[in-house]
Amino acid sequence: MIHGNTTGLKPSQLNALERIYRRRIPPDEVVTSELARYLTERSFEMRRQIGVLVDRLGNVKYVIVGDDREIVIPDLSGYGLGRSGLRGLRCIHTHIKGEALSQDDLTDLALLRLDLMAALAVDDKGQPGRFHYAHLLPPNPAGRSVEVLSAPSIHQLDLSFDAFVRSLEEELTVRGGEAVDLADGRERAILVSVSQESAREIEDSLDELAELARTADVAVIERVVQRPRQLNPKYLMGEGKIKEVIIRALQERATLLIFDQELTPAQVRAISEITEMKVIDRSQLILDIFARRAHTRDGKVQVELAQLRYIMPRLTGKGVAFSRLAGGIGGRGPGETKLEIDRRRIRDRLRRLEGELKTLSKGRVQRRQKRVRAGVPIVSIVGYTNAGKSTLLNALTQSEVFTEDLLFATLDTATRRLRFPMEREVIITDTVGFIRKLPKSLLGAFKATLEEMGDADLLLHVVDISNPRFEEQIVAVERILQDLELDRIARFLVFNKSDLIQADEAAALARRFGAVAVSARDRRTFEPLLSELERRFWPHQSDDGVI
Repeated sequence: MIHGNTTGLKPSQLNALERIYRRRIPPDEVVTSELARYLTERSFEMRRQIGVLVDRLGNVKYVIVGDDREIVIPDLSGYGLGRSGLRGLRCIHTHIKGEALSQDDLTDLALLRLDLMAALAVDDKGQPGRFHYAHLLPPNPAGRSVEVLSAPSIHQLDLSFDAFVRSLEEELTVRGGEAVDLADGRERAILVSVSQESAREIEDSLDELAELARTADVAVIERVVQRPRQLNPKYLMGEGKIKEVIIRALQERATLLIFDQELTPAQVRAISEITEMKVIDRSQLILDIFARRAHTRDGKVQVELAQLRYIMPRLTGKGVAFSRLAGGIGGRGPGETKLEIDRRRIRDRLRRLEGELKTLSKGRVQRRQKRVRAGVPIVSIVGYTNAGKSTLLNALTQSEVFTEDLLFATLDTATRRLRFPMEREVIITDTVGFIRKLPKSLLGAFKATLEEMGDADLLLHVVDISNPRFEEQIVAVERILQDLELDRIARFLVFNKSDLIQADEAAALARRFGAVAVSARDRRTFEPLLSELERRFWPHQSDDGVI
């Protein structure tokens, strides 16, 4: 099969190109002089660039026809990258104007991780002229990714290919091993932010994205920031910049690109077309964390619903199977494409999950109504993720809700009783933490939490006072509560982690914001908080219970 631009070629010319597949190149040669001359003669005759992709056994795997300026290399995803990061293919193509390797040639070399990129100059008689070639470089202090060389002709090329590629592979493997801990099985990610916000806002958001990555057990190896005057609708960042980022990621053995901004389905598809690396955005990372953290059936159903709703518009026709999410539901219909089957299975799964969620929701409603009828005050703990909400709940109620120093450590709602003197008590619910830039498409995953909060008599807004950006986090939580129409419920600020800053500073901040300062790890600091709860729920009762 001939790849590329075959329009207008005669049958005899196509047959001549097909015969290239019969040729075999000795292991120690980049290309034989006979094949080089054959390529330049055909190229001179057709006035088009002609290229071949050759494996390390010397077999021609692809024959490509371009136009007078370039060839387009087909999808090579069937050829995986080895331990060295090379694909095991080299590209030799003609340049009918005798020019050197272009920037596009060098970009293809780096993006596709080819063994070699070579250009045969075609002289004015259709014979091979100067031979230009380039190869990848291991990570180096100069930051160069490729080395470009040339020889006066293919006959004067002093290069034993098999020895050269073995040496290159060895060096790439050794240098790669120095940069990558092979015992570390985590994904390696580069964080990417493309924003017109201030440098400080971008840096704060990337810090948070790095924490999300840590929570998802992803190793962050580098950050890339671009502040363009105008966002590129196709790639979010410029085409040259995204290719530069991907090349850098491949050099550093990264397996994942994580964008801080939400990517549209079209942008995901466009970026995925130029790299085989996984490309996700902040929303997808949060969904992955949700999937890890949901333990109850209620939480798992909500997370899977959110995942499927996110995936649905991002399905492409590349034949990607979603059996892991869809569970093999549905059968193959007559005449359906793989894409249609994937979409139908997801729609069927969505309907089933929505039905199951309604059933689970009825159970939650009944439990909440029972608590409301009992007349027991309900307090919901809200706040930014990792503010210490679950730790505070555990300390107040002497319970053992799971806690960890990670974002979204707990997703499932926990409910406990807090007892006061004179047989008085309140019900306290711990809710999932909020975060800046939480896409509205993900709010469905908070449904159980939001229902619990809607019945609360008081929202305890827990804030990590030790965080330098705590004021911005307060604003972010208040904005989300307003968006969810929960700002009608009374709120009280609790400054947690006061033990991590100076005591006089914590006291001054508490006075300024009308809050109480506590440390969830020290129950002795709870007295002002407990007194405030008693004052709010039993304002006319004294300590001995007399009105």
